[in-house]
Order: sequence, then C-alpha cells, then structure tokens
Amino acid sequence: MVSTFFGLTFWGFLIFYGAALYAVTPNARTVGAFFRGEDNSGRQAQQWALTTSIFISWIFAKSVTNAANLGASYGIIGGLAYATYWLSIPLAGFVIYRLRRRTGATSLVGFLIGKYGRAAALAFTAAILVRLYNEVWSNTAVVGGYYGPAGSPAFIGAALLFTAATLFYSIKGGLRGSIVTDVIQAAIFVVFLAAVLLLVLPKHSVATLLNVGEFKLAGGVDLLLVAGLQILSYPFHDPVLTDRGFITEEKTMLKSFILAGVGGFFAILTFSFVGIDARLMGLDIGGNAPAAMAQALGIGALFIMTVLMIAAAGSTLDSTFASLSKIVAQELPAVAGRQPPTSALRYGTVAMIAIAVLGNLPMIAGAEILAATTLSGTMVMGLAPIFLLQRWTGYAPWSFHLSFWLGLILGVLLAFGWIPAAWAIGEGKYALLLGTNLYGLLICTTGYLLPEMVRQRRGALVTQDGSA
Repeated sequence: MVSTFFGLTFWGFLIFYGAALYAVTPNARTVGAFFRGEDNSGRQAQQWALTTSIFISWIFAKSVTNAANLGASYGIIGGLAYATYWLSIPLAGFVIYRLRRRTGATSLVGFLIGKYGRAAALAFTAAILVRLYNEVWSNTAVVGGYYGPAGSPAFIGAALLFTAATLFYSIKGGLRGSIVTDVIQAAIFVVFLAAVLLLVLPKHSVATLLNVGEFKLAGGVDLLLVAGLQILSYPFHDPVLTDRGFITEEKTMLKSFILAGVGGFFAILTFSFVGIDARLMGLDIGGNAPAAMAQALGIGALFIMTVLMIAAAGSTLDSTFASLSKIVAQELPAVAGRQPPTSALRYGTVAMIAIAVLGNLPMIAGAEILAATTLSGTMVMGLAPIFLLQRWTGYAPWSFHLSFWLGLILGVLLAFGWIPAAWAIGEGKYALLLGTNLYGLLICTTGYLLPEMVRQRRGALVTQDGSA
C-alpha cells in the first residue's frame, strides 16, 4: 500500500506539473511574444525575469547530475571544474553586448551572415540544431531515470509524459511562456535544492565537504582547465542562452547575464556536495549520484530529488522548443535570403512537435546520456576566435570556415579516439581532452587569423610595388 501510494504521488506530481504550468502559461499569439518573449502589449521581459530565466535554463537536468557525479569522483575540484562552465554566461553577455553596440546585430545568425557570409551562418545553424536535438532526449532521459531503469516501460513512459507536458505549454506560450514558467521552475529548483542540502549537510560540515579531493591534474584539475578553455567557445552554440541576449535593452541584458552566471556557478558548485557526500558515505553511484543518494536516504528524499530534476529538465526543454521554433521559422529563412513566412507561428509550432517526437528516439532506443558538455565543447572550439576576435577582421568567410571546420574535425577525431596520445597533458582521465582543447584552440586561432595575415601581406606587397 505504501509503495502504491508513493508511486501514485510520483506520477501524480508529473501530471500536476504539466497541468499547472499550462494553466499559468500566457497565450502568445504574436510574433513578438512567441519568438522574442514580449508580453501581449509588446513590452520586453523585465531584468529580474530575464536573469531568472537564464539561470534556470542553464541548470540542465543532466548538468546537475554531472555536477554530483564529478563531486563523487574528484571531490570539490570536480564540482569547481563543472561549475566553471557557468562563467560562459557572463562571457557571452559581454560579447553579445559588444556585437549589439558595434554592429547593431539582432541575432547571432544575422551577425554571421553580415560578417562571414550565408554559408557560415548555415554551418553554424546546423551545429546548434544538433545541440538542440541532443538537449531533448538527454534531459527527458534524466527524468525517466527517476521512474524506472533505462529502457523499462516506466522509464520511457515518464520521459514521454514529461515531454508531452512541456510541449503543450511551450506551444501555447513560445519564448514568452518559457520565461514565465522559468520563474516558477527556478523557485521550485531553489526550494528543493535547499531541501536536498538539508539532507546532506547535517551529516558532514561544509569544511569537510570542501576538503575532499586533491588539487592535481589527475584529481580533476585537468577538467577544470578544459572548462576554462571551453568557456571561450561553448556558450555561442547554445541558442537557449544566446536568444535571450537580444530580447531586452543591452545594459539590462548584460546585468542579467552576469547575475545569472554567478548564480549558476554557485548553484552547480553547491549541488556537487551531493556527490561529495555520496563519496564520503562510500555509495556505489552507478553513474547517477543524485539518484543513488536519494535512494539511500529513503523514498521522501527520492521524491524531492525527482521534483528538482523535473524543474531543471523542464526549464531546459521548453527553452529548447522555443529556440528551435525561432530557428525554423525566422533564422533559416534569413540564411536563405528570404523574409520569415507570414505563418511563422505555425511553422514554429510544427517544429516543436517534430523535435519532441524525433528528439526522443535515442532515449527510446536506449542511448546513454552523452558527456555532451566536454564533447560538444571540443567540436565547437573554433567558435572562440570567430566571436572573440571578429573586430580584427573585415568581411572574412575564409576565417570562419578555417576556424570552425578545424575545430569540428578535431572534435570528431577525439570522439573516435584518433587524436595521438602525445597530445595528452598530464595522466588524468581528461589529459587527452585537455591537450586537444589547448592545441586545438591554438590551431583554430591560427586558421582564423591566417586569411587576414595573407590579405595584409598582399596589401603590403601591392603598396611596395606601387611605390617602386
């Protein structure tokens, strides 16, 4: 009877969650509301709402799990390494601020068309479509994992029910709905994170948790350095983040990005305490430290952790739907040199439905949750010079392609195990990843600057010939 009661509680919450968010989601029927997050009167999102939305949209369910897993593996160094990725947010804010002030850009795709050409914008769009696709199943799989073993009917059923609930309110509200529900999801996350910490901290003091781990390359410092390199490129291939950089006034946007990044850093670092606690208890985490810890603490703790994960995954998934709809209905036509269709809302809705269905196929097929942060971060390392060094080049399609494709090739080579072992830095688990990112970033930067160096050299030769 008790088991049945708690089972109904778990499934009941998932249904209640979807119905409640659908009820509070505003009905976005204008282009401004659906794609730019405006209210029905055309007013932009307020700073506090934008800050909250950025904060919770980047607290992915899989990222929270990864933070705890790294805490279990490397102690506080693991948590610090993963939290460092959230410094991507302030960096992206500064870059977007400069782009908007200097070039008048209204989106990253629009900037790329003007700076590097339509082929560059198309390649970039393809990369972020792959990311959005992976965001769907990797987050729904995390939710499913709290309802049953991977591949079980309960696992798949919970993941699909969660997807459907998120899809319904996303279709209703678009980006405006995503921002409104993000505020609710952030409140749920913070409250239940506090509840989780109350279960963990009484057993071990903060000082004890902070002293777990060794500050050496093989102790997680190699991943910390990887994160420090990847934050230079990682944020730019995430439209969930960058779309929010163009929907409010520049200074409001920048403040929101800074506050959200700092808040996210400490939230992720704090959640790694769950994994550190599991390590101190000697638990077998089985690749999911939060679930292992919750199960060890009892059914009540498992329910708290489930609610926290649903809130984290939901905020990411609804933002994924909103970003994809904008790409399909507005940005792909721009890449093709056309105006967005008059029925843009319909195109955006169809795109949401399509990604909800197709995006769950890997989860149903039993694919494991990717270490998406490190792998995709390596593949897009070429975006760093494209956005950070753009002011030192003119119209430069070759600079984009040399940097972007070199980074992508290196990422693919790493994924297939074809990077030479000599590139490894240190002897830790992430030694080869660190070497690939360090040397790869230098290669991509050289590729980016090479066409400009050649152009200047030719100009100098022409000037000399003219003088002669």
